[in-house]
Amino acid sequence: MYDLVIRGGKIIDGSGSPWYYSDIGIVGDQIVHIGKIKTSEARQTIDANGLTVTPGFIDMHCHSDLFIMETPYLAAKIRQGITTDLLGQDGISAAPLSHAFLQHWQGNLSGLDGTPAIEWDWTDVDSYLTKIEKAKPSYNMAYLVPHGNLRMMVIGLDDREATDEEIEQMKLLLREGLDQGGCGLSSGLIYLPCMYAHYKEIEGLCEVAAEYGVPFIVHQRSEGDEILESMDELIDITRRTGVHLHFSHFKVCGRLNWPKTAAVLAKLDAARAEGLEVTFDQYPYTAGSTMLSAILPGWAHEGGTPKLLERLARPEDKARMASEIRTGLKGWDSIYAWAGPEGIFVTSTGSEANRNLVGKSLKEIAELKGIEDPIEAAFSLILEERNAVGMIDFVMDEPSISAIMSHPAGTICTDGLLGGEPHPRAYGSFPKVLGHYTRDENVFTLEECIRRMTSQPARIIGFSDRGLIRQGMKADLVLFNEHTVKDTATYEKPRSYPEGIQYVIVNGQPVLENGTEHHVPAGEVLRRTYR
Repeated sequence: MYDLVIRGGKIIDGSGSPWYYSDIGIVGDQIVHIGKIKTSEARQTIDANGLTVTPGFIDMHCHSDLFIMETPYLAAKIRQGITTDLLGQDGISAAPLSHAFLQHWQGNLSGLDGTPAIEWDWTDVDSYLTKIEKAKPSYNMAYLVPHGNLRMMVIGLDDREATDEEIEQMKLLLREGLDQGGCGLSSGLIYLPCMYAHYKEIEGLCEVAAEYGVPFIVHQRSEGDEILESMDELIDITRRTGVHLHFSHFKVCGRLNWPKTAAVLAKLDAARAEGLEVTFDQYPYTAGSTMLSAILPGWAHEGGTPKLLERLARPEDKARMASEIRTGLKGWDSIYAWAGPEGIFVTSTGSEANRNLVGKSLKEIAELKGIEDPIEAAFSLILEERNAVGMIDFVMDEPSISAIMSHPAGTICTDGLLGGEPHPRAYGSFPKVLGHYTRDENVFTLEECIRRMTSQPARIIGFSDRGLIRQGMKADLVLFNEHTVKDTATYEKPRSYPEGIQYVIVNGQPVLENGTEHHVPAGEVLRRTYR
């Protein structure tokens, strides 16, 4: 007797192979049979006639790290068909955590991961993952060990090169985090304190990642003006260490840089032709999203949020920042210069005092505040909100997005920031790729699209029992109407669920059934094991 049978669906198994019709039999959390099944053999049956059945989608870059403890059923993710979130991104996340830097770190994360009302009572990767388990999420969570947390634990938030001894301490902490269930190493080389890391430090940590056979997932130093040089740094580290390099939210930013897209993809191809393992993830939108303080140069962040706020209160420091924001700085990308004040919009604030500014551009905010310079208006807002401000920045173009998406080394992500009025990618990335880019624009076949969302990410992060519809695999599944599936979230109304996603099954349990949410603790924390 099967616990659940999915009858008569069009199966796209995640491998990239052509579709076929079949029934699927599930017992507990496993797929145990693929083929014809008698009606009498099922406790529950889902009629999949007219629907496409695929493995559950894996979000390769997200920011649910804190929200999942407060809201274990994140409908924004589940209603897209996402059955696994990969946490710990950009080198700055929840664990390991030094409580000596707790307030600094909460401020540092607030623009990315929000400020949910949770108790920060963990210290290491194990206790953080245990806290997620106790929250009983409705879908799966996996975790990358973040470089910035390791650096903070050893060096603090200072702008200086790590000593050999300090690098060894960071390597030890990375080993501990991986042994406690981490499935990779992440870094964000534009974010405090990862931005202060020199080549030798990154190389040392990548040696450990290579030793464990896990990926190095990285927001590179430049995604625009110096993107080719930035790629060279990381590809060289990959060449020297043998680590699997995975570029986060791969893109080319800034109008003057869009013509570099062909050279960027050629560099990726050349590395892969050498035999290097290089992959990436991508979200399908022309705007990015991060914390507003990312428009500030790196030196302004040294010492964390308290020191940043002190600098924003000093006229001489503000004048220097404003000059560098306008003209740029070697080794640092000015998001403001790329997008302009009319192309940067506030998405969230930590307090109610400035909540009326959410959804407005820096140009509009300057006008509302009676401030002549939009950069000064941004300084004022970051200072008032103590750095808890999120933004959307329009810095990309459609031809580059399509060109990058067509590359076979890609996977899909939301990079979803969930607070305030979020970027629509938090609600629509996967359906937009299914509907617009696959069905409407024919960037790739539906079978290839599903491979990018399922088996390819599962392979990268080392989960051999997920990402494919095969006997013995975990029963993470999505059923959707391939003819109607589409995103509905917009920049004006981002909290809008997609259409066409009918069923989502996590570890054999339906968590979405014909639009009805089942708030059951179906998810697991997917801890890697290495011994």
